[in-house]
Amino acid sequence: MNFALLVGLVVLATGLSYAQHALASPVVGILNRWVRWALFATLVPLLANELLDSDRPAWLWAATGLLVWPLLETIYTWLAIKALSHSLLPLFPRFAVNREGDAWPNQRRFLALRDWLRQEKFMPVQSLKTDLFEGHALRVSVFHDPEAHIRLQVMFLPQRSGNVVVCYVFSSLARSGARLVTDNMYLPFGGFYPENWEVERRPWTRSPDHLLRRHLQRLAACPEHLEPFTDEPMYDLNAQQQLLERTNTELGFLFPRNLQEEHGRLTNEGRYRIWKEAWWLSYFGLPGRY
Repeated sequence: MNFALLVGLVVLATGLSYAQHALASPVVGILNRWVRWALFATLVPLLANELLDSDRPAWLWAATGLLVWPLLETIYTWLAIKALSHSLLPLFPRFAVNREGDAWPNQRRFLALRDWLRQEKFMPVQSLKTDLFEGHALRVSVFHDPEAHIRLQVMFLPQRSGNVVVCYVFSSLARSGARLVTDNMYLPFGGFYPENWEVERRPWTRSPDHLLRRHLQRLAACPEHLEPFTDEPMYDLNAQQQLLERTNTELGFLFPRNLQEEHGRLTNEGRYRIWKEAWWLSYFGLPGRY
């Protein structure tokens, strides 16, 4: 029975891995991580019986596997966060206008997305990009609704596999200066937002239509009048990045620049917050709770 379960989990994990490679879907990635966790817990009692000739019950070894897996993953995640802290990968990248003509991937799902944008009357405003690491650039296409009360950033996140994950950021400005943001970013942020930002992250919502409807619901509940976007998206996005970097330095998420060469960019609190949110996102598809 255990062997049949093991084979089934191996087949399922393999299938999900292929699906993740083809679709670059965060949802498939979450399912795959749960299956791998179950696979590890199933494999431990089999190895214990074969290699250690253990007479302990299988359920005890399986429980041990369930506990050891998050420990191993925690070690890996902490090492990855430490490497990120000392790497050259920008935490708050600066964007430039994309003039290379490669703003929109030529795949069927992205062509369907363009049709949806036309249907919802979103008008293209600007294409931006920033280099993340060698050979991989983050591309952002910015759109406005007809009244320019909603700014949509369609973000194409490159994967090392060569595939692309698309995420959406809907933003609106209230007359008081408050910024309402609804996005489906699935990467851990862990940091702090400015006080006048109201951010709702919904990583499970991969449909731009559903995410737009949620943003409209939030706007309908907002008592303030909205201000149209009038600034150039590149300047606005770079100003946001600078504000986020300054806010997170002041609140202890980042070390000041003069200390980063020695300690890395992330403080101990910053590393903990990223680790915690990485767990919430990896296994539940939810942003961190603090």
